[in-house]
Order: sequence, then structure tokens, then C-alpha cells
Amino acid sequence: MEVRVRFAPSPTGFLHIGSLRTVLFDYLIAKSLNGKLILRIEDTDQKRKVEGAEEKLIDILNWVGIEFDEGPHVGGDFGPYVQTQKLEIYNKYIQELIDKGGAYHCFCTEERLQELRNEQQSNKLPPRYDKKCRDLTKKEVEQKIANGEKFVIRQKMPHDGVIKVFDELRGEIVFKLSEMEDHVLMKTNGIPTYQFASVVDDYDMKISHVLRGEEWIPSFPKNILLYQSFGWTPPKFIHLPLTLNKGGGKLSKRQGDVAVEDFKQKGYLKESLINFSALLGWSPYSKNPNTSSEVISLNEIVKIFDYHDMGTSPAVFDVEKLDYLNGYYIRQKNMDELFDLCLPYLEENLNLTKNQKKKEKDFIKRVIKTEHERLKVLSDIAEMTKFFFVDAVEYDADLLLWKKLDFIQIKQNLNNLYNFLEKIDEQNWNEINLNDRVIEYLKSNDLKVGDYLWPMRVSLSGQKNSPGPFEISAVLGKNETLERINEAIRKIT
Repeated sequence: MEVRVRFAPSPTGFLHIGSLRTVLFDYLIAKSLNGKLILRIEDTDQKRKVEGAEEKLIDILNWVGIEFDEGPHVGGDFGPYVQTQKLEIYNKYIQELIDKGGAYHCFCTEERLQELRNEQQSNKLPPRYDKKCRDLTKKEVEQKIANGEKFVIRQKMPHDGVIKVFDELRGEIVFKLSEMEDHVLMKTNGIPTYQFASVVDDYDMKISHVLRGEEWIPSFPKNILLYQSFGWTPPKFIHLPLTLNKGGGKLSKRQGDVAVEDFKQKGYLKESLINFSALLGWSPYSKNPNTSSEVISLNEIVKIFDYHDMGTSPAVFDVEKLDYLNGYYIRQKNMDELFDLCLPYLEENLNLTKNQKKKEKDFIKRVIKTEHERLKVLSDIAEMTKFFFVDAVEYDADLLLWKKLDFIQIKQNLNNLYNFLEKIDEQNWNEINLNDRVIEYLKSNDLKVGDYLWPMRVSLSGQKNSPGPFEISAVLGKNETLERINEAIRKIT
């Protein structure tokens, strides 16, 4: 059997971070089993459709490195790959199902259905269609249609007994048929519901594995009954556990970013998003129990991935772990790569100075290098390095104070540093030499390092936290370093 796995999003906006996990596992199943990955756009809910969402979806998936073998953007032998372009196909199959006795026309109005729901709720009964139209004769149906009455088409569920379904991760699950509702397969506008269209599409496209969220498990028996009604062999179903926030609730826009585009804009790398998403429900430890690292590339995952190793417990979206992974992948970038990645975030900083040398690539790269080891997300580079680009740093003089030292002592220490640094020629003005010379000077004069380096660093950066004073001095150069120290002395005065 050819392995064919589909990712079937709705074009309702940006790609949710949870959907990235789904498409990633789709990709991993397909690649690990030498199969094909198919993109199918499920746009039957026209009210929620967002113009341009399909194009944005394809763009962001291209960015993270998920490539499809078939889809609306690449074509294939099993199209159309957009559901609203397949209405004739759905109509053919729905009529076949009606003829087989597996579905029926329902003419109940929305008013009647609402009254029914209200009555059931008042009687503390589960809201469920009462099958009023289930046994209409063919003649009655034809007459109502001829009268122009609107209708939906419902699945005719068995009255009693049980149905057994099989999930690849959970095994056999048993459902009572008496608890199954005759749910809608085709809406009044002639557009199928997800429940019907997805089954027809999966059969029509010869899908072998269906990966979806565990929230669809209650619908699972309805899907299997449809396969049985048509006499089709169902694909293998894999229901992913939920992704929860650290508090145990669902990921929500109110609690932070949930769209992949948001994470990209903030400066998360595709490598970290892929690595992190793979760990939400799967672990590399199953194949290599001796490893202690969770850092693993997409190519490495494909080599060892087996969907049977996926878990069924809810996955926790831990931003701290994502930040750790992102920081790791940032540190793997060489300076040319990092320059290209960081430059968009530094545009505002470049406008802060009139000094053209600070807008040159060499200076910018040296600035970025000072934070290479500390960056967690690319967007942080802007605030972390802003002080390099300004022509004069602004800060409160109190920040210069160190431990029990007063302003008189701080001023004296800065004066001593200024006089010492002034004697170092520009040819030897680099981080290592500055560090060696200044530390040797302080120790040989029995001076405390912190008493001098704290006010020096603050005078250069205007920050409570920043790179070390010698790193900053090396980037700024001798003249600006001395100017900033002198400005701190004047600030104290």
C-alpha cells in the first residue's frame, strides 16, 4: 500500500502553532515511510474563510521547510485539492449514500431544532436531533423538495449496538451507537460538512494515514460508519493529544502568540520551531535512550521517527524550552548568517546615529557578535544593542554607583581609567589587550576590579545589564570610548 498522508487546514487565518505540530508529524510519517505528503484546503466553512489565508499558509510552510508532493500549489493526480472545487464529487457520493439507505433528507427548520434543543436542555437531556424526518417516504421527500422546502442531509446511524474503532496510538475504542446522533452531512446550501467531505476526500485521494487532534475522537465512529456504508476501507487514524499551556489550558491568543507567523516575526528560527514542535508528543529517547539532548534536526528526526512512538498524554507548550532551543540554533549561525537574520531588527537603531561608520556592515557585525551568545530571539537584538548606535547614551547618574562607593570616588576612578586608556594606542585597541592591560593595572595598584569596571561599563552602555566593558570598548573604538567615559565624569559633576 502506498503511504499517502494529508495536511488539511481551513483557510481561516494564520497557521496556528498547534497546526505546525500536526503538519510536521504528517511530514514525518510520510517521509519515514517513503510516502507522499498532500496539502488539501478544507474551505467548506465559507463564513470563516479569510482571503489570502491559503497563500500565507503555503508561504509560512515553505519557510519552515515543509514541502508537499501534491496540493493546490503544485498539482497532482488526485485533485482538485480545494474542497469547494469538488462539489460535484460530493453530490455524487451523497446521492449514492442516500440510495444505499445510509443518509436521508431532513426538512426541519432551524426554529424547530432550537425549540427541540431548549426542551432537551430543560429536561437535562443531551441536545440531539430526534430523527423526525428519518422515515419520510421517497414520495414525501420529493413533494417537499418540489414545494421548495429547504433541507439538509443527515447520516442514518444505527439505533443500538456498539461500534469498535481503532486508533494507532490508543488501540481499540468502543462506542455505543445509541449515543450517536444523526448528524448533518450536507448543509442547506449544498456544501458538505467537514465530517462528510473529509471522508470522501480521504477515500478519493487514497489517503493511507489520517493524523488529527484528539478532539475529533467523538466523531471517529461516525467517520468509520460512513466508510462502512460505502464499503470502503478506512485509512489508519492517529489522534494527536492536545497541546496545553503551562497552566493546563488551551493555547490562546490572549495568553501570547499562537500563530507561526508571530513567532517568525519575533525572531524564532525555523530550526527551533521544528525541533520544539517535534518534542510535543514525541521523544528521540525511544530510539536512543542514552542521549540527554533534545536538540535534533529535521533530517535526524526523519531517520529515527516512528509514529508508534508518539505519546497520548497532553503536550505542554513550554516557551522557556523554545527559547532555549532558539538560543542554541542562533549560536550555530556564523556571523554572515546572523547579520542577515538580525539586520531587519536593527533598522530603527541605524536611524539613531549620524555616524556613517555605524551603518557599515563591519560595525554592525561586531555589534551583533557582542550578543551572539546571549540572544534567545532575534528581535531582542534591537534593544540589547541600541546603546551602540546612539551618538550619546542617556542614563541616570545613580546607575554609575557601585556598592558603597560615592560619586566622588566613582568620578576619581573614571578619571584614572580615562588617563590610563588614553595611553593605549589604537593599533592595540582590542578586547583581549584592553582586558589584559586594565586588569594588570588594577591588580598592580591593589585596586578592586568592580570599583572601576562597573562605572566604566555603565558609562559606555548606560545599561544595568550589557556586554563587558572591554567588549563594548573594542566595538566603539578608542575615541568614542573615551568620549563616553568623559561624559560620565561630566554627568557626575
